[in-house]
Amino acid sequence: MKLSKYEQETIINFNVAESDAVVFTRDKAVIRKLDLLVNEFPEVYKCIGETDIDKTYSMPKQYVSYRKPRKISEEVKKKRREMMKKLNK
Repeated sequence: MKLSKYEQETIINFNVAESDAVVFTRDKAVIRKLDLLVNEFPEVYKCIGETDIDKTYSMPKQYVSYRKPRKISEEVKKKRREMMKKLNK
């Protein structure tokens, strides 16, 4: 079954009282990443539900991450652009 981009959602649910977060996803990229984590760290990440279009995972809520946007100066961007141009030649 082919889902629209809008339908390929990921929902992360947790509360203060519980130590685990529940991740429901229909996004194939997220499913691949979480499946790798389940295989590599089965004591931490668990697949707790699955249908033909989605999966539900459980993991410690401490692994849900919030990050600041990365700030790169214009000078660094210019240097990286030049380096990539050289590599692509």
